[in-house]
Amino acid sequence: MDIKATIDSIVKKIKGDPAIADKFKKDPEKTVEEVAGVDIPDGMLDKVVEGVKGALAGGDKGSIVDKIKNLF
Repeated sequence: MDIKATIDSIVKKIKGDPAIADKFKKDPEKTVEEVAGVDIPDGMLDKVVEGVKGALAGGDKGSIVDKIKNLF
């Protein structure tokens, strides 16, 4: 799994669809799994959600991915 590509894809979908963005605000974990189209184990899901939140907030995706890539 390419974490950076997965996060980029999720962020693009959230930014491009207000309904998905609203859903992400209410239930980020479930939304990430639905948008990614895969079941992400709970321990890793939290880190992916953090990566998506960081990217949405304008953080450096590269450094975010570096922090979580060892989980996969």
